Parts: sequence; structure tokens; C-alpha cells
Amino acid sequence: MSDKKNELEKTRLHSRNKNRERYDLHALSKISPALAAHIKPNKFGVNSVDFANPVVVKLLNKALLHHYYGIKDWDFPDENLCPPIPGRADYIHHIADLLSENNFGRVPKGDKVTCFDIGVGASCIYPIIGVTEYGWNFIGSDIDIKSIASAQKIVNDNEAFKGKITCRRQENPKDAFYGVINREEKFDVSICNPPFHASAEEAQKGTLRKLKNLSGKTEKTPQLNFAGISNELICDGGEHKFIHNIIRESKKFSNNCYWFSTLVSKQSNLKGIYKSLDKEDAFEVKTIPMGTGNKSTRIVAWTFLNMEEQKAWIDARWK
Repeated sequence: MSDKKNELEKTRLHSRNKNRERYDLHALSKISPALAAHIKPNKFGVNSVDFANPVVVKLLNKALLHHYYGIKDWDFPDENLCPPIPGRADYIHHIADLLSENNFGRVPKGDKVTCFDIGVGASCIYPIIGVTEYGWNFIGSDIDIKSIASAQKIVNDNEAFKGKITCRRQENPKDAFYGVINREEKFDVSICNPPFHASAEEAQKGTLRKLKNLSGKTEKTPQLNFAGISNELICDGGEHKFIHNIIRESKKFSNNCYWFSTLVSKQSNLKGIYKSLDKEDAFEVKTIPMGTGNKSTRIVAWTFLNMEEQKAWIDARWK
């Protein structure tokens, strides 16, 4: 590998991530002519786009999905969160590695794996990547009826997703599994990107910091660069309380799922998470570091199945 390629490669991303190298903006602009108008040299003289502009960010991510994943029909209301594709893909790849650790180093693929996505969102992004990369089946839940309708439209508009992704409305915002998963259903892993902020004020402060990092400018009335309606970004108690609710409820579904998991953005929340998992008698807990750009985060995964039960699960579902 050349020194130039090393310099341009995003080495913090997973080795199987399609976006480890610098974006090919020339190729992306051919797919999305509207994006071309926003490609300009940055302060280093390198062609880039304005990552502080939510319109541009959406155009970029639509082009990325088309170019690297072959997804041509991906749209959702502008008011909803536009997910950064590389970071979302990393979660899926790390989960694939987690499953492979219990499967002799082989990632179980295709219909052998069913993944439950808590908070699928209007973009349906995690199921999209999981289906295109590994052929997994997905159940996606969301409390917002418009988000479910948007995710379902994406499924309907893409032949590859039909029969692979099921969208379900979660009517109780305090529940993760109750109401959308029945007692007989099995899923191999659950994933979640929880709301980060506990209040609108906290969300605005976070956005101000992000925009200053991106543009170097201080904005008095910030616009979220990845958009997002309130329930995607804010919940009572923030990330801390949301994850603790998932942990408590996961115990009730301990035999329905092999691995439960969630993103944890705030490192300060880890101590309390580990304490809750110990209280609920999780058999095994793993923390998987992740990073995109200058941001560090992590996945916390846990299972209630003992070694004998894990082996039985693999023999029954992955072989």
C-alpha cells in the first residue's frame, strides 16, 4: 500500500467498511449531479463538501449508498435524521465480527441471522446495510408512525429488501421489546443507536459544538447537520436512561436473543451500564471500541445465555 493511500485511508473504520478511503467525489457527483454544485476546495485546497449543511450531507449519503451499496431508491423526509453511512456500516461490521467469534471465525450470513433494530428510523439505514453486506433478515421498530411509513416505503421501493426487512410500530415509547416481539420469536442480535440528549437545550449545545468543529464558526441559531426530529435525538433521561431501560427489559427476553447490543456515545455512562448488566445477571459482556473521524464511541453487547445454551443456539440456527 502506498504512503499516499495510507494518508487518505480512514484507518479508524472497520477493515471491511467500503468508505475507508477518501470519498471519490468525482464518481459521487456523476451519480448525484445536485451534489456536484456543492463540491469545493476546502482550506487545504482539497475538494470537499460542507458537512455543516444538512442538505449537502443528505445528498452525499444518498450518493454513497448508490455508489458503494447499489441502493438507488433511498429517500425520507428532510426533518428526519440523515445518518452518516460510514459510522452506521461500522456498527454492522463489528456486530458481524461478534457473531463470528462464536462461530469458528465465520460470519453467519443470509437467512440464518435475524437482527432486531430498536429505533429503525425513517432512513432504515442499519437494515439496509445489514441486508446488502450480509444478507441478514431484520425487524425494525420505531415509536414514530411517520418514520415507520418512511422505512416501509424504502423497503417497498427496493426489490432486494422485500421479505428481508419487517417494520413494526412500537406504541409505548418506554418499551424496547414488549409490544413488537412475541414470546416465540428468536433474533440473533439486537442493535440500537439510542437518543443522545436528555433535553432540547442539551441537543442545541451539542450541535453548536459540532458546527464549530466542522466550520470553525460560532452559530447562534444552529441547524442540525444531520437533521433529526426530537424523538430521534432527545428522550427523558437521555442515553443513560434509554440504555438502562433496554437492559432491564432484555432480561425478560433473555431466551429470545443471543446478543443484545447498543451504541454508547458517552464514556461516562459505561460504569452505570456495567452495574446494571451485573444486576440483571448478564452471563457475558463485551465492549467494542469504534471511531469515525475525531469521534470515539463504543458498542456494549451482552448475552444471558451460558456456554451450553450458546452452543445449542448456534447448532440450531447457524449450521
